[in-house]
Amino acid sequence: MSDAGKPVLPGGVIGILGGGQLGRMLSQAAARLGYRVQIYEPQANSPAGEISCKEVNAPYEDIASLTAFAGECDVVTYEFENVPAAPLKAIGHLTQLYPDWRVLETAQNRSREKNWLKAGGFAHARFAEVPAGGDIAAGVREVGIPCVVKTADFGYDGKGQVKVLHGGDLEKAQKAFPAQACVIEQWVDFSVEISVVVARSAGGEMRVFPPSENIHANHILDLSIVPARVPDTVLRKAEKTAREIAEKIGLVGVMGVELFVTKAGDVLVNELAPRTHNSGHYTIDACVTSQFEQQVRAICGLPLGDVGLISPVVMVNILGDAWGCGATGQNPIAPDWARLLAEPAVRLHLYGKTEPRPGRKMGHFTVMAESVEAALKRARRLQGETLSDVRRC
Repeated sequence: MSDAGKPVLPGGVIGILGGGQLGRMLSQAAARLGYRVQIYEPQANSPAGEISCKEVNAPYEDIASLTAFAGECDVVTYEFENVPAAPLKAIGHLTQLYPDWRVLETAQNRSREKNWLKAGGFAHARFAEVPAGGDIAAGVREVGIPCVVKTADFGYDGKGQVKVLHGGDLEKAQKAFPAQACVIEQWVDFSVEISVVVARSAGGEMRVFPPSENIHANHILDLSIVPARVPDTVLRKAEKTAREIAEKIGLVGVMGVELFVTKAGDVLVNELAPRTHNSGHYTIDACVTSQFEQQVRAICGLPLGDVGLISPVVMVNILGDAWGCGATGQNPIAPDWARLLAEPAVRLHLYGKTEPRPGRKMGHFTVMAESVEAALKRARRLQGETLSDVRRC
């Protein structure tokens, strides 16, 4: 175990809490730089554990196992924000832990996150809080219709939220969250959603990746388009906001900042994710330094890398919906990867997940071209040819 605050040089051990695809891609980036990676994940045979030096399978609340894991690592990070903060607080003195557990605690709960944004003076949608078992109708009246009722804890990809577009939706929201703390957010009639991945080192060095324009389908990210098709003034606002958030929250590592751009050109903060972000996957192929290598650099105390964009790019999410079935209705059939890879300037990234399910993120591909319009046209065509029109199981 290294001393707190000392750089962790290649050859050291990086511990990652969480074994999903973000941990997998972070492990790949770390290995290229010569680090050894250990994964701590409750479920065995995880995508990240598959390519790591060691995988520990135990609950996050198992302090003894977590303590032993931390003792073997020079620095520990996490790949998603649903790791409980309390156990991390317990191991914070045993190793370098980045981002700090307080950052995680703030970002993993919508009430704490919204109040932190409000206290920091960051523009955001109007909101109201409702305690567990509280009066959701009163909260809706306070915010106004239309609005969105969201569980305060552990919601993502549209899970744990209900739109209230008229009075008839209120009963649906009340039934969805009968005994859960909620945040009720004003409905933002935005023109586009963008996100910014920002990296910050312990010494305060900062880099901001080019903002991406995000298009969703069924609340799950479908496409990320870079450069984002918004005015330069909006890009500057977004980058400035991401920098200020990273500085104020004391980030060491990488953070995704999701933003709404209103029709008037205002930029509102939607959510914070204190780790690498789905919308930043384009950086692996289209930036000098990927968001994953940047996280390794930031948490290990190395100089941050160049975030310059090499080429216009579109990233396409690949969900389990793209798998079809054979004549028997069994044995899922994968998309035609050869057809996809026959295209120039296309890069395929699969996450090693063996069970395709609707809505489950199985991989992504990127398309680079001389212009964002050309990249988007090709990405849409390939998406239709290889990921659509399958026989459902």
